[in-house]
Amino acid sequence: MAVERGTVELGVLIYQGAQLAAVHGLTDLFEVANRIAAEHRTVQLPLLRVSHWQVDAHGTPARAFDSRPGPDQPMMALLVPPSIGEFTEDQAPPALLEWIRQQHAAGTVIGGVCIGSIMLARSGLLDGRSATTHWSSSKSFAAHYPAVRLEADKPIVDDGDLITTAGLMAWSELGLRLVDRLMGPSVAADTARFLVIEHSDSSSQCGSNFAPILRHGDSAILKVQHWLQASGAVDVGVAAMAREANLEERTFLRRFRNATGLKPTEYCQHLRVGKARQMLEFTNGTIDHIAWTVGYQDPSAFRATFKKITGLAPSDYRNRFGV
Repeated sequence: MAVERGTVELGVLIYQGAQLAAVHGLTDLFEVANRIAAEHRTVQLPLLRVSHWQVDAHGTPARAFDSRPGPDQPMMALLVPPSIGEFTEDQAPPALLEWIRQQHAAGTVIGGVCIGSIMLARSGLLDGRSATTHWSSSKSFAAHYPAVRLEADKPIVDDGDLITTAGLMAWSELGLRLVDRLMGPSVAADTARFLVIEHSDSSSQCGSNFAPILRHGDSAILKVQHWLQASGAVDVGVAAMAREANLEERTFLRRFRNATGLKPTEYCQHLRVGKARQMLEFTNGTIDHIAWTVGYQDPSAFRATFKKITGLAPSDYRNRFGV
């Protein structure tokens, strides 16, 4: 007897001027991934449930489409698609921005494509965080949102709980990034191959980039996770994390591992290596400089940790996957 697959909901926002090709393209991409995942008999993979959230005249999103109607469930991710036109104030009313903040605070991963990155910046979620956006709006973005660490030379910035992409067509890579997280690199690669779209093969050869568990229901631990993502887990110890969670250290350690499946030290290692992978793929900085940037004072310790997690030395990783 077949075992019923658990569902994971992925929401797509339809705001004024949203590119509908991206909305429906993401919906189709996730459905293709579902079909491919169903063929993997060796492991039980989740079923992707895609919902569309239409913004009404008051700026409040409401569910307008559900690929698998059923009881309400928390969204694993909310994707903000691009717009062909320039960003306008009307596209980001206060009620919508508040709703996006609420989703993030509850543990939803938020992804923004092109103008979607601007919407995330307006919400304040990108303050102190790394992000990218379309090259044509990079100067305006930097001027309007100085609190955001803009990395306009990167096509995608995956900051764990916040993902931003630069191009109008980058919704496909964002979708594949989520398929990779939820179903694994082989399903993501097969989905890209079926759709004949480009996809980085670094995850299929070195494992998926770090995708922290956020929908665990422990608000104190989620607060620490968001704090670690914002700080890059640089120069932080267990005592500081416990203070951020307002918990005694032993209680914090137990709850952190129960929520994330990792010890705090392991979690920080994965987070730092994830950032280093992006820098090796998209920048020309020296390996020692990258090690220092992601929080390692000893480059040899960085190299050892990087190889332990990815299976490759940093230099070999760059040679294979650097743009």
